[in-house]
Amino acid sequence: MSDGPVAIVTAAGGGIGTACARELAEQGYRLVLMSRSESVHNLATELGGVGLQGSVEEVEDVTGLVTMALERFGQVDAVVNNTGHAPGSSDPTGRRFDPAADAHLLDISDEDWLTGFDLYFLNVVRMARLVTEVMREQGRGAIVNISAFAAKEASYAFPTSSTNRAALARFTKLYADRYAGDGIRMNDVLPGYLDNWEWSETVVKSIPAGRPGTVEEIAKVVAFLLSDEAQYVTGQGILVDGGLNR
Repeated sequence: MSDGPVAIVTAAGGGIGTACARELAEQGYRLVLMSRSESVHNLATELGGVGLQGSVEEVEDVTGLVTMALERFGQVDAVVNNTGHAPGSSDPTGRRFDPAADAHLLDISDEDWLTGFDLYFLNVVRMARLVTEVMREQGRGAIVNISAFAAKEASYAFPTSSTNRAALARFTKLYADRYAGDGIRMNDVLPGYLDNWEWSETVVKSIPAGRPGTVEEIAKVVAFLLSDEAQYVTGQGILVDGGLNR
């Protein structure tokens, strides 16, 4: 464990982020975790890593996170860019989700669109600016961005997410092409509906697999994409949605 690879995980205080942290710890990674919640410190201690309370929307926090990784471990081998829901998601939990509902698309404010852009897109760009040169000097690195199924099939329930995560997919491809020769890979994982929320019967019936996915299932795909077994996979958006996308 003392000489294992180093992974940064954002939004690690619950859900997918916590599941990724636990899975990577089991794989022998040394962890540097960030969350808005103070609980990140307890999780980091439990998993033998370090934690920072902060937000991916704050440049100073992301910079401090990478600085912490380098000061503590001297390297950054992997990054999981995870984040939550921004305004403009009509009902992030899906409890009242209706696929035929009017999303009032043009009623979403400029502020909410820009918040979504900050949360779903710029978080990845900010992190890439900080870790890319580190990874180039190391001769290797892998980044996985937690996106959403709506990046490929837009959903009226998640308009700011659908739009900005589609933009993220294009950035991921551009980044992957630019840095593949330096041994750095970037991929997106696109979850469907997961068990960290209580979904309506309508939503569950829309999933061909007949159930929501688990956050642990997402974490295992993330761990694979960060691993040496996925060295030839870059610039991709991997759906983990139980067949939801048409």
